[in-house]
Parts: sequence; structure tokens; C-alpha cells
Amino acid sequence: MITLNKKLLITMGLSSLIVFGAVASMPQETKAPEYKNLKVLSKKLTHRQLGGIMDQWAKALGVRCNFCHARGADGKNDFASDAKPEKLMAREMFKMTAKINKKYFKAGKDSLGMVMNSGIACVTCHHGTSHPEGGMHHEEAESK
Repeated sequence: MITLNKKLLITMGLSSLIVFGAVASMPQETKAPEYKNLKVLSKKLTHRQLGGIMDQWAKALGVRCNFCHARGADGKNDFASDAKPEKLMAREMFKMTAKINKKYFKAGKDSLGMVMNSGIACVTCHHGTSHPEGGMHHEEAESK
């Protein structure tokens, strides 16, 4: 009887170590960073999610970060600054597309409060150009 309890104790101990090791090696959920001056995007976004959104917007407009973000005194982008009018316009355009998607495409919000992908996005009008004047992008305008 003592050997059975000893075997059971050893088995439970080893099982506990395996479970503890598996849990410890799993990626930990990190809380969202404390963003400064985030006004239209959810403050619950992770750094990776926010970066993904910014990358999508930059690609849709064919621009880089410094198109909307001003340079700080250290020469790096000051992401919190509202010094550039392009950043303010980006906020307004985001609100506009969210309203259009909600009204015409019945787009709901996801768990972060972001409007889910459907309907229109920046690329719908911009097609990789920063200023889609006249409603046509450059190739169409040149061919007419």
C-alpha cells in the first residue's frame, strides 16, 4: 500500500511539473501599452495591432510614418504630436469610413471597439496615393 501511494505521489509530482512547464512557456497576455493622444482608435490595442493598422493605412496611401507623424527634437517620429494636419485628416477619414461602413454595410464592432472589416477602407479611394484628387487615381486621370 505504501508503494502505491509513493508511485501516485511521484506521478502527480511529475504531472504537476509538466503542466507548470507548459503554462510557463505559453505566451503571456500583455496589457495594452499606455498610448498618448490616441483619439479614434481603441486604447485597448496592443502595440502589434496598432502597428498593423498603421501599416495598412500607410500602404493604402503609399506613404511612410512621417507623412502623418511629426519629427520630435530627437529626430524620431513623435507619434503623440498633432503638429501635422495630415494626422488630423487621417482621424477624420477614419471616422468617415467607420460611419459609412456602419450605415451602409452594417459593420459591427469587434471586441476592441474597432469597426470590423467590411465595406470600404482607405484603399477604396486612395489606391496607394496620398491625395486622390478628383476621385480618380493618377493612371486613370492620365489616360483620359
